Amino acid sequence: MIEKSIEIQLSSGLEARPVAVLVQVASQYDSSIYLEAEGRKVNAKSIMGMMTLGLNTGEVVKVICDGKDEKSAVENIENYLSGKMQTA
Repeated sequence: MIEKSIEIQLSSGLEARPVAVLVQVASQYDSSIYLEAEGRKVNAKSIMGMMTLGLNTGEVVKVICDGKDEKSAVENIENYLSGKMQTA
């Protein structure tokens, strides 16, 4: 299991479209992936769960991954949340 705190650096924070992209990124992996913020932990592969977090730019989330591809899952989620990953 890997746990990593990541600051959200997306200009719009995690509103509808960025959440949808994050769910797509997380869904590529077999590992279980959760985001934890403000005492709440949600499945990163659940668009409805992710929408409940309502996170803004500059806030920090903890990404928790457990599974065979956890390392690459955390790396790609970090790249996305930090604005380093290009999206269509």
